[in-house]
Amino acid sequence: MSIHIGAKPGEIAETVLMPGDPLRAKWAAETFLEKPKLVNEVRGMLGFTGTWRGNSVTIHGSGMGMPSLSIYANELIKDYGAQTLIRIGSTGAMQSHIKLRDVILAMTASTLSTPSKGLFKEINFAPCADWALLKNAAMVAENRDVATHVGGIYSSDVFYDERPDLNEQMTRHGILAVEMEAAELYTLAARYGRRALAVLTVSDHLLTGDALPSEDRQSSFGDMVEIALEAAFA
Repeated sequence: MSIHIGAKPGEIAETVLMPGDPLRAKWAAETFLEKPKLVNEVRGMLGFTGTWRGNSVTIHGSGMGMPSLSIYANELIKDYGAQTLIRIGSTGAMQSHIKLRDVILAMTASTLSTPSKGLFKEINFAPCADWALLKNAAMVAENRDVATHVGGIYSSDVFYDERPDLNEQMTRHGILAVEMEAAELYTLAARYGRRALAVLTVSDHLLTGDALPSEDRQSSFGDMVEIALEAAFA
C-alpha cells in the first residue's frame, strides 16, 4: 500500500495501462482482461488487475494532467515495481491529415512544464518513448489496418489554453496532437529505467473543431487498448 494506491503487495502487475479517466480504466479492464479484480479505489481512482492472454496486466487511472499522473506513476514504479507503463487516452489533433478516431503513437512529447522540470534547471530535457514499445505498437497497428500516425505530440499543462500562438507553432513544427500527461510519464520512465509509451485516440480536432460525441468515445477506443496490450507483450 502506498499513499494514493491501496493495492496489497503483488496486486499490481509489472505491465500497467494508464487511462486518465478511472471509469475508462474500469471499462477497459472489464472489456479486455480476464477476471479483473479491483485493487485500488483510494480517492475514487480505480485500478484493476487481471490477465490478457495469460499475462498479468493492471489498468489504473492517472487522473487529468501531469501532476496527477506523476503521483500515480511514481508510486506504481517505486512502491509496486511497475516496469512497463503505457498511457491510453484521448488527444486533440493538430495536423490536417489526421482524422477523428485515428491512433497516434507518441515518439516524443514536447511541453512547457512538467512536475519534473525543477530537476533539470536550465536543461530542456527531451522526453521520448521506449523504442521497442513504439516499434511493436507501430507493427501491431499496421497489421490491424488501423489508421495510425507516429511522431511528436505536445503535453500541455493546461486544458483551457489561451495561447493560440503556441498552438500555431506546434502545428508549424509538425506536432501531431495535444494531450496532458505523456511528457511526465516519459520523464519518469527515463529516470527510473522503465519502459513507457503513449497510445492515443483522436477525439477532437483543433483545426476543424470536429469532436466525437461523449457516447462515441468509449466505443472508439478499443483499437488503442488492443494495440497497447499487444505492444507490451510482443
